[in-house]
Amino acid sequence: MSIHWFDMAERVIAGEDITDEEALSILNCPNDQLLLLLHGSYKIRNHYYGNKVKLNMIINAKSGLCPENCGYCAQSSLSTAPVQKYTMVNKETLLKGAEQANHMNAGTYCIVASGKGPSNREVDTVTSAVKEIKQKYELKVCACMGILKPEQAEKLKEAGVDRYNHNINTSKAHHPNITTSHTYDDRISTVNTAKRAGISPCSGVIVGMKEKEEDVIDMARSLKVLDADSIPVNFLHAIDGTPLEGTHELDPSYCLKVLALFRYINPTKEIRISGGREVNLRSLQPLGLYPANSIFVGDYLTTAGQESTVDHEMIEDLGFKIDYTQVPEKESSLASFYE
Repeated sequence: MSIHWFDMAERVIAGEDITDEEALSILNCPNDQLLLLLHGSYKIRNHYYGNKVKLNMIINAKSGLCPENCGYCAQSSLSTAPVQKYTMVNKETLLKGAEQANHMNAGTYCIVASGKGPSNREVDTVTSAVKEIKQKYELKVCACMGILKPEQAEKLKEAGVDRYNHNINTSKAHHPNITTSHTYDDRISTVNTAKRAGISPCSGVIVGMKEKEEDVIDMARSLKVLDADSIPVNFLHAIDGTPLEGTHELDPSYCLKVLALFRYINPTKEIRISGGREVNLRSLQPLGLYPANSIFVGDYLTTAGQESTVDHEMIEDLGFKIDYTQVPEKESSLASFYE
């Protein structure tokens, strides 16, 4: 069986796509074969990224006050979770966040705002801050502000925003079970709007929302078609007061299999272990860096992360190194983004 994982990895590196049957075999890998599966996914990860790990940090630039009805989100209109609610922070706060990201050795600073989409005033606040951030720090900036208009995307690009995040979150078939206030196609359209403006696309998923294994495979394949340069893989951290309250479908070994699946299907892309890492991977967090090459440091939007020093120690203990440039060690479709 071990030869199966390694052979599959070699074929992926050679440019082949895995089959749906092989994808299911990854998600159903026996636990006594898990380390061998991770070794196979690491062969792919190492081919493109070596032993480097990219660090990302989030600032929650606008919290709550969202009209959307996303079932997983503590900031949605359906949520009764006790989260902070505030409008877009000012430029000075965004600059302080960039300073913190730089101090934490994060290569990418993620400016995230709740809501269906940004107002022009909110875009102006972000662009004004980004121009100054780019002058002060060697940081890449990712914005995540909801559904974008083309002219807003152009403003963000002109200001120096490197990447725009808009997650597909789940499969197209499962999407109506998670939210009805916007469509799956709305999300795809926003990613393409950012791409047309010349901004690197970031789009990912949330696993553990009562989806089927086939949905997880569909998510990974959809992001391959979308050609997302960065793929954050979130694991549901069910929050009391949200429609998905009490949902606990995940265990650490399954989360590792999901990360391996995303590496096998999207071999050249940045795979980032994102929200829910600490509560779902638990003591197996270090193993997640064998298929994935990126993590968040610090807190998430409405939930706490672990101390950044613990993440730095984890990376060092693995013998990995923080990647400040995030240029793949071998050629890939990411190369043009970093030129």
